Amino acid sequence: MEKIIDEKKQGDTLVLDQKTENTRKLYIESYGCQMNFSDSEIVASILAKEGFNTTQKMEDADLVLVNTCSIRDKAEQTVRKRLEKFNAVKRINPKMKVGVLGCMAERLKSKFLEEEKIVDMVVGPDAYKDLPNLVQEIDEGRDAVNVILSKEETYGDVAPMRLNSNGVSAFVSITRGCDNMCTFCVVPFTRGRERSRDPQSILDEVDDLSNRGFKEITLLGQNVDSYLWYGGGLKKDYEKATDMQKATAVNFSNLLSMVAEAHPKMRIRFSTSNPQDMTLDVIETMAKYKNICNHIHLPVQSGSNRILKEMNRLHTREEYFELIDNIRKILPECSISQDMIIGFPTETTQDHKDTMDLMEYVKYDFGYMFTYSERPGTLAERKLDDDVPEETKKNRLTEIINLQQKHSAYRTKQNLGKTVEVLIEGNSKKSDAHWMGRTSQNAVTVFPKENYKIGDFVNVKVNDCTTATLIGEAVGYSDNN
Repeated sequence: MEKIIDEKKQGDTLVLDQKTENTRKLYIESYGCQMNFSDSEIVASILAKEGFNTTQKMEDADLVLVNTCSIRDKAEQTVRKRLEKFNAVKRINPKMKVGVLGCMAERLKSKFLEEEKIVDMVVGPDAYKDLPNLVQEIDEGRDAVNVILSKEETYGDVAPMRLNSNGVSAFVSITRGCDNMCTFCVVPFTRGRERSRDPQSILDEVDDLSNRGFKEITLLGQNVDSYLWYGGGLKKDYEKATDMQKATAVNFSNLLSMVAEAHPKMRIRFSTSNPQDMTLDVIETMAKYKNICNHIHLPVQSGSNRILKEMNRLHTREEYFELIDNIRKILPECSISQDMIIGFPTETTQDHKDTMDLMEYVKYDFGYMFTYSERPGTLAERKLDDDVPEETKKNRLTEIINLQQKHSAYRTKQNLGKTVEVLIEGNSKKSDAHWMGRTSQNAVTVFPKENYKIGDFVNVKVNDCTTATLIGEAVGYSDNN
């Protein structure tokens, strides 16, 4: 749940520049969080070297891949429906092969391959480098599977294709896996133990993006704050590191500084943070560098200490408040967003009130709120009854959403009359005469196009707003161009 899932992007097909020498066609759809969309770029890069060009016409494809998510039941049901569609097309185009990638692949490998026989290939999130071998297996008429979770794989040596990119913003993965055993979450089981990527490979990727004209990157991980490079290996094995390895280790604050200093004109974002791992030095580093965006996505999941304990979240509401207070003190302009799970097992009316009380204290800029969805294989599924009635969950979710909308409106209105820096990402969805971009605080902003172009940093005077969008007029380029 600690991953931002953009509902508008679910099922996006990915396209990159065609290579004339490639003769086979790849169709790839992605579901779930930013990590999955980033992984699809790695997959496309690997398969481009194997003779595949991407296509948006599934019926023409030699290989159809769906990159899956196990975080909510809805995501799994959507993927199952797509697999039914793929198999219907397969009857018309028998040469087409179908593969499942990602978190669902790891969890449901035997179901997909042996019981239901609905796919030819199942590939877990750590096995993408094995794709050339797996494709050869299915070409020769055999089912192919590799869902082994790695203790080392970070894909630091694979330059991802930038698929469906606006040419302005890009994701850069810095960690894989997770060691936090939150009881509601499947990630430790589907993506394995936490390991960090060599900082030099991260800097090389950011250099490449800068050279290609990208203006903003998001450092990605299941839990970016716990990034720790000490020469390779699992985070949990750091205590066995040598004195020299510990003396030269790079933590998340160090990495942020390195990237910010290497590219002072490039905006830097990161996602996702975990309250238990976010330290003061990260907030202080954000304050030190102008190009690190003033936005922190800080999932809390519940405002009740009792529920936080049931979730195995290693922070209390009091510790969370202290963290919020420090952010407000050191970064007064910083926006804060949340993830919230409503109706977790045993949640009472008082627990729900505690969550709303926490929201009143923080007044988040925006958030991602969902009712609890029991995921097979998680600790919560094994140990707790999903005992909050669906109707109660829905009612509580409505209350939480209404409160968040009130707070979003309050935060957005604080920008009225101000001049904000906006990075132009593309056309406004509602008007081709307007640009859309985001502020450092991640607020969507629209304004008349005039002579500006995509990728420009523009100062915009805010004249009006909706609950979630700033509306204004450009007053000139910012210093960042």
